[in-house]
Amino acid sequence: MEKLLQELIKFREERDWGRFHSPKNLAMALMVEAGELTEHFQWLTQEQSRDLSDEKKALVKDEIGDVLIYLLNLADRLGIDPLQAARDKLKKNRKKYPVLKVKGKALKYDEC
Repeated sequence: MEKLLQELIKFREERDWGRFHSPKNLAMALMVEAGELTEHFQWLTQEQSRDLSDEKKALVKDEIGDVLIYLLNLADRLGIDPLQAARDKLKKNRKKYPVLKVKGKALKYDEC
């Protein structure tokens, strides 16, 4: 992950794009890219979404890459380790969603 982040920083610096990468702008760009990712699944059934053609999967792969790039740039700008953030959130979610209470249920923590 660190190597990828360094590649992203180099890419950004070579193009002098850092001045545009405020947390606000990065968060907005992240949402745009997440929307583009979602667009590939719009109107598909559950089954269709699990069985994408190779062409569609390649498009989805590109959007996942875009989402990750913006997320890593945002984390970098805010000084947040994204892997630690995910670990910390998973720890919180384990407490919010205990296995015995939620297994097999698609409910929000306050609905269990």
